[in-house]
Parts: sequence; structure tokens; C-alpha cells
Amino acid sequence: MDVSFTFPSSALLLAEVSRKAVSLLGGGERESFWAFVTNSCLVAAIVTGVIIWMANKATSKMTLIPHPWQNFFESIIEAVYNQVEAIVGPKQAPRAFPLLATLFIFILVSNYFGLLPGVGTIGWGHGYGVLSMTHITEPLLRPATADLNMTLGMALCFMLVWFYLTIRELGVWGFIKHTFGAKGGATGIMGIFIALVFLLVGAIEIVSIMFRPGSLSLRLFGNIYAGETLLHTMMTLGDMFGLGAVGKFIIATIAPIPFYFMELLVGLLQAAVFTLLCAVYIQLSTTHDEHHGEEHGHDHH
Repeated sequence: MDVSFTFPSSALLLAEVSRKAVSLLGGGERESFWAFVTNSCLVAAIVTGVIIWMANKATSKMTLIPHPWQNFFESIIEAVYNQVEAIVGPKQAPRAFPLLATLFIFILVSNYFGLLPGVGTIGWGHGYGVLSMTHITEPLLRPATADLNMTLGMALCFMLVWFYLTIRELGVWGFIKHTFGAKGGATGIMGIFIALVFLLVGAIEIVSIMFRPGSLSLRLFGNIYAGETLLHTMMTLGDMFGLGAVGKFIIATIAPIPFYFMELLVGLLQAAVFTLLCAVYIQLSTTHDEHHGEEHGHDHH
């Protein structure tokens, strides 16, 4: 058995995505402090570097008449900001935009980076010769958003910012009243009944809030991981039908192409869905007092 760092001969462009990220430093029998540096972390660092390089290139020499890089970057930022402002409102948009724009751009670039040749197909495994390998067991590069640790980390970061924006806008007592307080102004027996109903609704809302990190992370992880697995399955159809070497090569080359275009659309949609859901969560918890304040303003006038 040969163990080497090489390219697989049967899957040059695509490879099956393992469910577990591989530690690149400090792995093996004895864990070390650097064991957290996985192939997903490496891809996330590369994606972050690419985004920072693009931002610096777009903003280093800004002019009144924007150059192509500046125009491209400004168009993305403007489109994201307009969408965020339309959901969370003009008051919360400046506060929420930095996080939401970062999430959208990072997820989008990460999703597309996972479709590049070599991601998941370069690494260590069982080989039978030079630059030939039957199966990759430890890929050097793994799609960042196909790692549940990454998607869960992004969701938890969002929840921390959501909590800060909500408490800043409503206050602790305001958030409690917004969640559990009865609406409608009914009194008497009906008022008590409505208060109990809204108390139950508030409890359900708290449970829903607690599940948000899980739903956000699992939705993104599931779609990206499933897409990577689908591409691998299409590539290995030749093996499933028992075709010869030429037939396997033709199937592996042609079959994944339509699904590549589908994954380009899925990558954009998943980045948009993750970001828009975060924006909606902020809007739901921060606009109550704003309307309440407007009503007081009208009464004052």
C-alpha cells in the first residue's frame, strides 16, 4: 500500500466529500494545539484572502469615474445594502449591513470555490503508482461551507449580533414585553385568555430563536454538501454501469456539466437565503419599538 500526496487518476476534477474535516496539523494518534487547523479552515483562509485582495484592489485607487474593479465591488455592495435596508429598515441597516454583507460575500465565494478543480481531489490516500490514486481519504482542500463547523460558527456569530441589536433597540424588558406581551388591549376574561395565549406564543418564539443557529447552519451545510456529493455521483456513473476506460472518461467529463451550472445557481441562492433569513430575524425583533415610537410621535404632534 502506497500513501502519497498526489492527484487521483479516476477523479481528476471531482471527488467524494467526506463528512468530517481533516486536520492538517497535529493530527494522528497524539492531538496537538494545532489540530483545529483543518482542510476546511485552509479553504476559509484562502477565501478570506481572496475577498480582502478584491476589496483592496477595488478601493485602493478610488476615482469619481470608477474603474472596473471599483465599479464591480460597488455594485455588489450597493445591491446588498439596498436589499438589507428594504428588509430591516433605514434605522437598522447601517448596523446590520457589515455582518450581513460579509456573510453573503463569504458564503458566495466559498460556495463557488468548492466547485474549482482540485478541491477535494488533491490530498492523501491509497495509490498504486505515481500521480495515481484510487481514493482520496484526506483531501488537502475541502469546501468551507460543506463543513458543519463553519456554517454553525457563522450562525452563532449572527445570533450574537442579533442579540446585541435587539437589546440595543428594545432593551431587556422591552424584548420580554415584545415576546410575551399581550396585544390588542382586551380586558376582563378575554384579556386574561389573550394574555395566556401570547404567553404560550412567546414560549414557542423562544424555542424558535434557540433553533435558529441549527436551522441556518444545517440548511447551508446540507445543500452544499449534497451538491458536492451529486457532482461526484454524476462523475462515477461510468463505474456504476460497468463501462470501459473510454466510456468512464466520457461520462466523467460530460455528465457533471449540467449540474455544475445548477450548483452555480444553488451557490448564489444559498448565500442569499442565509443572508435574507438573518435580515428577517433582525427585522422581526427590532421594528416593534420603532413603530411604537412613531405612534407616540404622532400623538405628540
